[in-house]
Amino acid sequence: MENHSNFIKTIIEADLQNKKHDEIITRFPPEPNGHLHIGHARAIVTDFESAKAYGGYTNLRFDDTNPVKEDESYVHAIIKDIRWLGYEPKQILYASDYFDEMYERAIVLIKKGLAYVDQQSADQIAQTRGDVNTPGDKSPYRDRSIDENLKLFQDMKDGKFKEGECVLRAKIDMESPNMNMRDPVIYRISFAYHHNTKDKWCIYPMYDYAHPLEDAIEGITHSLCSLEFEDHRPLYDWVVRETEMPKIPRQIEFGRLNIENAVLSKRFLRAIVEDGKVIGWDDPRMPTLAGMRRRGYTALAIRNFILSTGLSKVNSTVSTDMLEAAVRDDLQDKAYRAMGVINPLKVTITNYPENEIEYIESEYHQDHPEYGSRNIPFSRHIFIEEEDFILEKPNKKYKRLALGIEVRLFHAYFIKANEVKYDENGKIVEVLATYDKETKSGSGFDERKPNGTIHFVETSHAIPATFNFFEPLINDDKNLPLLERFNDDSWHVKKGYVEHALKNTKPQDKYQFVRNGYFNVDDDSKQDNLVFNEIVPLKSSYK
Repeated sequence: MENHSNFIKTIIEADLQNKKHDEIITRFPPEPNGHLHIGHARAIVTDFESAKAYGGYTNLRFDDTNPVKEDESYVHAIIKDIRWLGYEPKQILYASDYFDEMYERAIVLIKKGLAYVDQQSADQIAQTRGDVNTPGDKSPYRDRSIDENLKLFQDMKDGKFKEGECVLRAKIDMESPNMNMRDPVIYRISFAYHHNTKDKWCIYPMYDYAHPLEDAIEGITHSLCSLEFEDHRPLYDWVVRETEMPKIPRQIEFGRLNIENAVLSKRFLRAIVEDGKVIGWDDPRMPTLAGMRRRGYTALAIRNFILSTGLSKVNSTVSTDMLEAAVRDDLQDKAYRAMGVINPLKVTITNYPENEIEYIESEYHQDHPEYGSRNIPFSRHIFIEEEDFILEKPNKKYKRLALGIEVRLFHAYFIKANEVKYDENGKIVEVLATYDKETKSGSGFDERKPNGTIHFVETSHAIPATFNFFEPLINDDKNLPLLERFNDDSWHVKKGYVEHALKNTKPQDKYQFVRNGYFNVDDDSKQDNLVFNEIVPLKSSYK
């Protein structure tokens, strides 16, 4: 982020100038209850780039304080996503690594008279917290003695209470205008199996208590988080101070990044995965990093997009077009050029010799000869796009094939359409054309102007392929609940052909199919069943 100044960078520079820190240490603290999405990418980039810019480092720390919702598979997926984005954590840690110290720090609070065991039900605690206009009511257990609280907390730890029978609360201020300070729960009972600590614990710390302690234990200097945690900052500072942590981190909030027509709610994304509305967390329509990777988005494009949006103290929403532009900018140089026909229409070149095949050499990228070249087959029979032919040329703007009209075939010859064949339903199934052998590779271009240039695939060498096209996962009807806005028509499948040189292509290979767009080879693609996902069109659809 050395070329991207922002308010966090200004704070870090001031802290370094004032000798507040010798080294900048940040952390990315995901909860392992789902896959990361593009919104998380802003936090990842901000955490890692902020530390890296000043020679510091970033830890990856899993917030595994709630074993009910967590799964080991999410841990592996998150690590994979972060590394794919181009970042390597200094350490991979878990909140559960610190459960022993968190427990001891809770004892510190109890001994200072700043925490108590409350045996009210969860509903009673909620009802007595009050609201923004009404002070909360103190718990009848708030003034228990220190010794009694120590014993009861030990009993909680030893499994002598059932889930929900009691909790440990911080004793702060039930009249605070900040609801987070009204004696928040800091420990609850849960007999769920924990992926890391197994059955050692039956009490687990709440996030608002655990998170500041984790930061302080690791010596995090700048705890960067999204804006919804701004009201939690007084509690964050209170926990660090009152538990007497030797190292004091600073929480700094930044605005969340939202994208038009994308839902960045992990709860919604998990629901549509569990309901089978998508094929998984890596569905190419999903705004998850796994889904975007499968669709064909590149890590560099995502990082560049995040950096180009800047960093603000307010939440912001940007257009999908801005993200797609970053993808195009990256793929412009990286994607091999090739030809694929998505809606095939057969063309027979009647004056080309029967049973003859010729090969035309062409580079994969005109600006990158190091990408190599391939031989493109050409014969009497080719496929073109169905929409590249009409019976009669409608106007001067139409630059494709029509009866009596001549076009140039990419890398090959000029052809002229002379006749068509129909099926029993009256649909055009074949175009009969002639070619001019003197116009190979555009020769003779200056003598006469063809009505545009179109792509093709030679039929006998054509490789069958599936092409996937995607639309937003939700529709625009904002009057409906989110799950009811799911767009059932968001995935379109077409069957066509690609040129022979792509027969050995493999998952994650990227191509610019001439005139059709940028495509990525799907993770499930096989040599005998090639599958391509449209990444982005060649041009923005933004009006």
